[in-house]
Amino acid sequence: MTATSNELTAPSRGLVAAHRHSMPRNEFFAGLYILACANGLLGRGIHSFNDGGWRGAVVGVEMNVIVLAACFAGVYLIANSGRDRMRTLDFVVALGFFVLVALPIYAMSWVAVTGLSFYILFFANDGAERRRGALVLLALAVPMLWSRLVFQFIARPLLELDAAMAAWMLGTERTGNLVRFADDSGYMVISPGCASWANVTFAFLAWVVVSQWFDHRWRRIDSLWLFFAVASVVAMNVTRIALTGLSQGYYTMIHEAESAGVILNTVPLCFIIVFCAIGARRELLARA
Repeated sequence: MTATSNELTAPSRGLVAAHRHSMPRNEFFAGLYILACANGLLGRGIHSFNDGGWRGAVVGVEMNVIVLAACFAGVYLIANSGRDRMRTLDFVVALGFFVLVALPIYAMSWVAVTGLSFYILFFANDGAERRRGALVLLALAVPMLWSRLVFQFIARPLLELDAAMAAWMLGTERTGNLVRFADDSGYMVISPGCASWANVTFAFLAWVVVSQWFDHRWRRIDSLWLFFAVASVVAMNVTRIALTGLSQGYYTMIHEAESAGVILNTVPLCFIIVFCAIGARRELLARA
């Protein structure tokens, strides 16, 4: 009986061992992240294309430099972490991961990224680079999914806040998220696509990417640079809204001119990068 039992269990043990040795753990996790990020970004790109054509797909905030940098930095850090052996629980997590990514809902890819990041941070956190990469990719899932869900519950007060600041700059009145044009030709509506909330979450993502890439340790002064990054995003967005509120002619020009859209998306991005770079300047200059 003992010999028979060993003969029956040996192939199964050999199969599990073969899978564990077939690929290092870091490459396995990096491959999962690449699959989910590619699927999530493709789905978001298709959604942006359907909303605004090629212009919406290319210059939309969902596909900006910060998002692509976060994907690269996170996957790179994961791939260059320790080459330890895979474990049985990794396969179980990967099975659930594949189920989420295979669903015909691109947002579920970011749920998969979130779950895998938490798994790595709590159960597979061998090595600093792996933890840093998981933090970057977890932060990436926030603007790509979770902040959007939160916005559904607090959209009204956030839109009214943007409207109030724009009306103050224009010196006109507002009603809810409606702002009167400066030339009294009517009202403009502050829609969710114009809210500062989305760009604020990208500012936080940029900070995580820069700090984790350069292995920057948090200091109290960093809260000031992070505040400046967020404040610059809000200020630029409210200024853009105020410019569109000068008249219906300005409103049409800013919303329909492609060059205006590129410029208005690029300027706050530059402010974000500058303030994040200042915060991590010591580590940045040390590598220069």
